[in-house]
Amino acid sequence: MGWIDDRFPATAMWEDHLSKYYAPKNFNFWYFFGSLALLVLVNQILTGVWLTMSYTPTSEGAFASIEYIMRDVEYGWLLRYMHSTGASAFFVVVYLHMLRGMMYGSYRKPRELVWIFGMTIYLALMAEAFMGYLLPWGQMSYWGAQVIVSLFSAVPWVGEDLALWIRGDYLISGITLNRFFALHVIALPIVLLALVVLHIIALHEVGSNNPDGVEIKEKKDENGVPLDGIPFHPYYSVKDIVGVVVFLFVFCAVIFFFPEGGGYLIEAPNFEPANPLKTPEHIAPVWYFTPFYAMLRAIPPIAGSQFPGVVVMGGAIAILFVLPWLDRSPVKSIRYKGVISKVMLVVFCVSFVILGYLGVVASNPVRTLMAQICTALYFAYFFLMPIYTKMESTKPVPERVTG
Repeated sequence: MGWIDDRFPATAMWEDHLSKYYAPKNFNFWYFFGSLALLVLVNQILTGVWLTMSYTPTSEGAFASIEYIMRDVEYGWLLRYMHSTGASAFFVVVYLHMLRGMMYGSYRKPRELVWIFGMTIYLALMAEAFMGYLLPWGQMSYWGAQVIVSLFSAVPWVGEDLALWIRGDYLISGITLNRFFALHVIALPIVLLALVVLHIIALHEVGSNNPDGVEIKEKKDENGVPLDGIPFHPYYSVKDIVGVVVFLFVFCAVIFFFPEGGGYLIEAPNFEPANPLKTPEHIAPVWYFTPFYAMLRAIPPIAGSQFPGVVVMGGAIAILFVLPWLDRSPVKSIRYKGVISKVMLVVFCVSFVILGYLGVVASNPVRTLMAQICTALYFAYFFLMPIYTKMESTKPVPERVTG
């Protein structure tokens, strides 16, 4: 080991990021989702590598190669379901990880960069999922991609050229499939891995937040060890295994008993090969995009252009990046914030879930109105935050963590 340490900082890295990285001793259930996101990322990469060995990225062979994987490749069905279920699991754990950050103020100073790296991971993850969604070359894959890519044509002046550049053709075709495949299996995974490394390095530089929002680095003993901190390894590395086991129970139950998820994880039209001449009865993106799709549909077009809806949809994601500068509260954690902050966070979460449902189902006047109200509530959480976080009364924050 000494020979390696003279040439590579293996022991120093182990100590800096695990055995001597002191994390707050009051982590709760919500702190499982960071490690679970890492677990699912590894699952997606490994299963993805094996799937590419039998996949054909052409318009003629893509759907047939998926059928070949499912029927003839040894345990191909398992690899495919691990990958498709893993995509949904990734978004579940990432959404819960983001919610924890919003609850406990993990985006506040000095962790603004940690939050920005995290949001960039989320953006890259959405791109990765969208590119991968086209690859089965089923009906919903084809028409979902057609609808989403056509949204870029709503951008004034450059829209048509932009959509053409993304597709590589005038319609979604084999060349689109090929370039999406290249981006999905090579470019975006490299970007994702780089961002995850930056996210973890930034986190370990400033230290982890905790449910109290108390900085443990401010209270240290004579050896410079935080009084309210414990080494990440073995304490949290072992504790995370409990979360992993529970997660794998649920994950395996979905894979083995309802991998299609009632049509939400793999839609029924995706069991038909892509047909440019036959439109599915109801086109909708996969569930983790539906809140933003519902916002898009909620905004009426102006002069026949969907550009206002595209702006709102993009703004819903972009506004998350500036969250650290919108929160003016003197405290970080929801535990010590006022009633308004708690109510607004609940309203925000409920609105997001309702929008997710409205994006899945067919649109009608009542649902459109509901989507407009929920979109307004979604943005109200952010736009009003500088006001209500500054004016509300807060509880006193303890000097040390309370457990």
